[in-house]
Amino acid sequence: RAIGIHLIVATQRPSVNVITGLIKANFPTRIAFRVASKTDSRTILDQNGADALLGNGDMLFLPPGESDPVRIQGAYLSTEDTERLMGWYTELIERRQGEGEIPETGVETDILVEMRGKELDDAEDEDEIVGDWDEFFQAAAEVCIQNGTGSTSLLQRRLSVGYGRAARIVDQLFDAGVIGASDGSKGREVLMSLDELEDFMRGGA
Repeated sequence: RAIGIHLIVATQRPSVNVITGLIKANFPTRIAFRVASKTDSRTILDQNGADALLGNGDMLFLPPGESDPVRIQGAYLSTEDTERLMGWYTELIERRQGEGEIPETGVETDILVEMRGKELDDAEDEDEIVGDWDEFFQAAAEVCIQNGTGSTSLLQRRLSVGYGRAARIVDQLFDAGVIGASDGSKGREVLMSLDELEDFMRGGA
């Protein structure tokens, strides 16, 4: 967590031999689907509850820093649903290949093309930095202030920019005093109000 690596671990056998105390201590967020016994529930959540779930996407979500899990409903896809969906995509690919819309090299080529496109988008982002501040600087500051926190992932989602550009904007917001220093995996503290941001932008114009 301290170096920003996020890992999702799933197991169908929630026993103490598989999920040790050391492993559990390094996973701040936990999700439990229906399990067979109270012992399995306590292994995952440190409390009963998962043994009483209904299945089909019914789950208990334990957020970081909380002691009580939240019951939520996930989207359930059966094996049959998954097979039908994959069959539909297979037919679509075959039909488009027959019509000459896509090359017969298949999905791997499409994925590589998409990844290369994202790399080019990030490179183009370099050209969109105007003066000392990125052109999205004010919009990014407003997003952070309105959400009460600042992070690279937040700016990626809200501004639809690549990771590299979002990280540079976060550095600029920190240099300008809009947000505080990094605190591990937590979002950065917001240090300005919208009024103060407006005054700052007016003074920096």
